Amino acid sequence: MINEQTNPFDNGAVNNNPVIVGLDIGTTKIAAIAGRKNEYGKLEILGFGRANSNGVQHGMVLNIDQTIKAIQTALENCYASNPNLAISEVYVGIAGHHIKSLQTRGDIVRQNTEEEIRQEEIDRLIADQYRTYIPAGDQIIDVIPQEFTVDNFQNIPNPIGYSGVKVGANFHIITGDKTAIRNINRSVEKSGLKTQDLVLQPLASAAAVMCDQDLEAGVAIVDIGGGTTDLAVFYEGILKHTAVIPFGGENITNDIKNGLGVLKTQAEQMKVQFGSALADEAKANAFITIPGLRGMPPKEISVKNLAGIIQARMSEIMDFVSYHLKQVGLDTRLLNGGVILTGGGSQLKHLIQLTEYVTGLNARIGYPNEHLASGHIEELTKPMYSTCIGLILKGYNDFENKNKQFAEQFRRVEVPSSLQQEPVDETLALPQEEPVLVEINGSNKVKERKSLKTFMDSFKNGLIDLFKEEGDAHL
Repeated sequence: MINEQTNPFDNGAVNNNPVIVGLDIGTTKIAAIAGRKNEYGKLEILGFGRANSNGVQHGMVLNIDQTIKAIQTALENCYASNPNLAISEVYVGIAGHHIKSLQTRGDIVRQNTEEEIRQEEIDRLIADQYRTYIPAGDQIIDVIPQEFTVDNFQNIPNPIGYSGVKVGANFHIITGDKTAIRNINRSVEKSGLKTQDLVLQPLASAAAVMCDQDLEAGVAIVDIGGGTTDLAVFYEGILKHTAVIPFGGENITNDIKNGLGVLKTQAEQMKVQFGSALADEAKANAFITIPGLRGMPPKEISVKNLAGIIQARMSEIMDFVSYHLKQVGLDTRLLNGGVILTGGGSQLKHLIQLTEYVTGLNARIGYPNEHLASGHIEELTKPMYSTCIGLILKGYNDFENKNKQFAEQFRRVEVPSSLQQEPVDETLALPQEEPVLVEINGSNKVKERKSLKTFMDSFKNGLIDLFKEEGDAHL
């Protein structure tokens, strides 16, 4: 079905796996990542492109034309990173406050009780759940089996090979608004692509950042995106709950914009450069100088006030997380794996401490390198790409379980050098410190911070320049 492919990452070994593409249509960015598993079962990234997103709000596609342009730009950037790619089918993430979930129960009486339970019977059991009654205007996105039962035996993770008369399961059904789903599908199709499957974003992110130990211990995956915060709760190896919280990084940026009276671009840059999720950790005598508009005097912003605005919104998001955990009866004693924070918003300073304080659970940042092959540029391991990499893993799950047909590809695809890590001189491996100018009590002082990655230096310098008074002429 798939042409033999080789690349420098697998030392010339034959690789018959397909190239699978994840498309993350987010509120602030659209990312397209092409990947393929190597002989060790690790994911190699063969292409990577992103674009700013304009037609999406709170995770929902509202302006189809703008979304199509952004998808096409992301695809062009993906092709630019690797011209040998041929992309026709994609796995697409879906989120938005229209997403709902419900629990159902299904059972079937087996026709041939003399034989062991086969996969076909499990498929029929799952297919029956797609006929579950849901409100008009909604559509079932996914049906996820939880624990199975065979006759009187309970809590069976996989009943294939068991023998019995009656097999059943509890199911987690995810639904979404038909119009929102149609808008995503139309945007993808008009971009010249076919949607292989729609995947709930928190489930994709969970696949990228979780390992088997996390699944066993019980964790809450909190994916803080631009327009929404997505939640997936796992306990005893089973998906127990999913939810989409209608607040994200964009809400924080708008809070800063309105609360401090600055431009949205300035609010975003202040959040990224100087923001903190804990006001108590911010210095009371530190100020950021914002250039005045069209000849007006510069504005001084208190770093502590900035942190206070961020903390208020992040605390609200974490209160929602705590509420959902209590709804499903999973308190602090049960989720031994704690909270895994991922998504672009998870990189806020002191967010781990705030999460632990509000939820009472241990917290850590989840990076999508759990299943990635080594040797890729560090940009790809940022939490903001967890959903996209998780979509590729979902595609491989379908491929390995023969759930879907994949288009044939007749070209060699290698990992491009632009996505491989440059050799590092050990003597220069330590991160360099770079000063950032912050005005304290009216006098300029130097505050130290770690430098960003090498390939982001130009962006970083541009961001810092916006906070210098010399930028007045540009505003």
